[in-house]
Amino acid sequence: MSIHEVFMPALSSTMTEGKIVSWVKSPGDKVEKGETVVVVESDKADMDVETFYEGFLAHIIVEAGETAPVGSAIAFIAETEAEIEQAKSLANSGGVAASATSSPEPIPATASAATPALASQNGSNHKEGRLVASPRARKLAKELKVDLTTLQGSGPHGRIVAEDVEALSYKGKQPATSPVAPPAPVPTSAPVVPPAPRTPAPAPVVAAVPGQIVPLTTFQNAVVRNMVATISVPVFRVGYTITTDGLDKLYKQIKSKGVTMTALLAKAVAVTLQKHPLLNASYSDQGIVYHSDINISVAVAMDDGGLITPVLQNADAVDIYSLSRTWKSLVERARAKQLQPQEYNSGTFTLSNLGMFGVDKFDAILPPGQGSILAIGASRPQVVATPDGLFGVRQQMQVNITSDHRIIYGAHAAAFLQDLAKLIETNPQSLTM
Repeated sequence: MSIHEVFMPALSSTMTEGKIVSWVKSPGDKVEKGETVVVVESDKADMDVETFYEGFLAHIIVEAGETAPVGSAIAFIAETEAEIEQAKSLANSGGVAASATSSPEPIPATASAATPALASQNGSNHKEGRLVASPRARKLAKELKVDLTTLQGSGPHGRIVAEDVEALSYKGKQPATSPVAPPAPVPTSAPVVPPAPRTPAPAPVVAAVPGQIVPLTTFQNAVVRNMVATISVPVFRVGYTITTDGLDKLYKQIKSKGVTMTALLAKAVAVTLQKHPLLNASYSDQGIVYHSDINISVAVAMDDGGLITPVLQNADAVDIYSLSRTWKSLVERARAKQLQPQEYNSGTFTLSNLGMFGVDKFDAILPPGQGSILAIGASRPQVVATPDGLFGVRQQMQVNITSDHRIIYGAHAAAFLQDLAKLIETNPQSLTM
């Protein structure tokens, strides 16, 4: 008998349980190796999950809408049609496929791009004489000219995932003297936009009823865990007033070309970070991690609750028009829960902009794994003293930076804000170059 258990995969480093969004296959359906069988909601996105096996989806243990811990069985796959009833019996008796001819294996989440593996289940990445690698890993390997046969996969049973390819590419350009290896960067000048995935069903909106307790969504639970994780980090905050007349004028000039204010602010911050690598760094037990890329995360509120931070990769190097197009795509796919992990977990510095809601100023909470976050308030007309001793009206906004005090001190943050203000106030046109 060859009956395999399908397990809830780990789709992110913080995921402890997953929710079944939908089953692509129904019980009794034929499935092929590498075919999507189920859509699982992780902390931040909905991911297509593929199977390693060829056979029949015999029985579904966890139905759509239900949750299960990472690593728990969610379905059975039978290699032959004759074994479907036997698999149902195993499920109904609460037993597992102990008599299966091969040991149970989790199905890896690959979607259009690979997801990070929590526990390395290394083994041979060659299966039946065939190299086992996710589609995203193969595509990256081709782009980066990486020989997959030289890699040891970190995915389930030695499967090569995108992170393995990125890590090797980064290792090749890592300076030998660097004491701490930063996280593997995405080496392209802009994030690779995957093919348009399926259109998900809209998330149900739960109407709040007085006196009722509404359970937190998966997204909201992820935010809770992240916020609790920041309590142990000593932080400090520095505020600064920036005149935005020049930036506002530039925005009006290029808005018709698809440029967004979010992209302009992200670009300004990224360019300033080139002069202040410590503000783009993060703390680790081994020391200060200086990141080779400047990836700007921008906080976005989800329609059905929760918060996600899509990442503008290499924002300092990408032109403002491409950056704006990328941002529009990221927001659309974030709200449709279609982002890939590297598109929301690779940020090195975060922006939180409540200015669009008319908020004057606020303090932002430092995200886990980063050194700083910048809170941006609304730009408002203010009466100010001019250099010639008169009074005038200027558009000004308040920004407040929250930094990890273990590695970043007040003078560092103040110098960064001073240079950011100088760029926005005196040379905003440079953002279009």
